[in-house]
Amino acid sequence: MNSPTPQLQWTENDEVRSCRWHAENGAPPPKRVQIADDRMSTEVAYKLACEGTALLWRGDFQNAKQLLQALARRIDKKPAGKKKNVATTAAEAFHLHRQAQSQRARVLAMVLIPFEVDYRIPLRRAPDVVTACTEAYGAPDTAFVTSLRELLGIIGAHEWRKNGVNIAPLGAKIHPHYGVFSPVRGEYLDLLAKAPLPSNELAFDIGTGTGVVSALLAKRGVRKIIATDLDPRALRCASDNVERLGLTTQVELQQTDLFPEGKAPLIVCNPPWLPARPNSAIEHAIYDPESRMLRGFLAGVADHLEANGEAWLIMSDFAEHLGLRTQTELWDWISAAGLIVAGKMDIKPRHPKSTDSNDPLHTARVKEVTSLWRLKIK
Repeated sequence: MNSPTPQLQWTENDEVRSCRWHAENGAPPPKRVQIADDRMSTEVAYKLACEGTALLWRGDFQNAKQLLQALARRIDKKPAGKKKNVATTAAEAFHLHRQAQSQRARVLAMVLIPFEVDYRIPLRRAPDVVTACTEAYGAPDTAFVTSLRELLGIIGAHEWRKNGVNIAPLGAKIHPHYGVFSPVRGEYLDLLAKAPLPSNELAFDIGTGTGVVSALLAKRGVRKIIATDLDPRALRCASDNVERLGLTTQVELQQTDLFPEGKAPLIVCNPPWLPARPNSAIEHAIYDPESRMLRGFLAGVADHLEANGEAWLIMSDFAEHLGLRTQTELWDWISAAGLIVAGKMDIKPRHPKSTDSNDPLHTARVKEVTSLWRLKIK
C-alpha cells in the first residue's frame, strides 16, 4: 500500500490551506508554518527557523535568496562569548562536525518556496526553473512546496549537468545529474588510469554512479564493461554519459545490488568511504552505514572473479584517520573474504579541503591517502 502524499498545512488570510510537500531527503513537512515576505528581518527569520517554524515565502524571490544567505552567515558566525565545543579526538571532531552540518541544514531548510503545477514559481523575479526541476523530479503533475535550499541545489545540479565536469584521464567531460555524486575528486581516476589491466576482455563496474569508471575502462581498451547500480537516477546519468561518449557498444548498464550474473577478470568498486549515516540521497555516495557496501563487495567478489582476475577496490583511509574504522579492519575483511593484496597504488588528495587549515577535520585530512587495492583470490 502506498503511503499518503505528505501535505504541508498553514493558515493564510484566516484560511487553513494545504499543499503537497516535497523533500528529497525524506524530511516530514514542518508542523509550524508562518507566511513571510520582504519585510521580515534576518533576526526574526533566524529565531523562527531555529524554533522549527517554517517560512512560506510570498515576497520577491531574489530577496528570499538574500535572506537565506543572511541566515547562513548568521549560523556560521562565531557567537561572541559562547564557549565552543572542542573535540579531543578525531572521531569526536567528525561527529561534532556532522552534528553542526545537520543543524545548519535543518535551519536553512525552513525557507519554503511554492510551485505551481507546471513548475512555475508564483513570486516576483522568480527564475524559470522548469528544465532544472523536470531533470530532477520528472514531468510536473501537481502544485507543491519545497525548501528554497533544495531548489538552489536543483538549479546548481542543472548547471553541472549542462556544463559537465572535465575528467583529465578521460580527455572528456562527465555530466552528473541531480542526486548523483559528481566525480570532482579526480585523484582516484589517475590511479585507475595507470593500474595494469589483468585483462581487456570484460570488467564489472560496481556502483557506477555517473559511469565515469566504465568510461575510463572503455577508453583503456576494455572491450565489454557491465556497470551496475541500484539507484535509477544513477543509471539514467550513466546512460546519458555513455551515450554522449559513444560507448554504448562497450558499456552495458544493469540495475542490481552489487554484482551482475557471471564472472569477470576485472571487477572495480569505488564504495562510499566513510562508515556513517547519510542525511540525504546524494550522501549515500560518501557515507556507508557500518561499511555495508564495502563489506558486501569484499564478501561477494570472489564468487564473481575469474581465477586469475583482480578486484580493484578504490578507497581512502580518511575513515581510519577519523577513528571511524581501525587500521586493521579493512585488512581483516580482505583476508576473511579469501582475498590477498596483489598490489596497492597510493595518491594524495588534491581537493581544496586537504590544505584548508580552518577545516574542522583538517588534522585527519592532511594524513589522508587514496588507494587502489589490487585484490586476488588466495
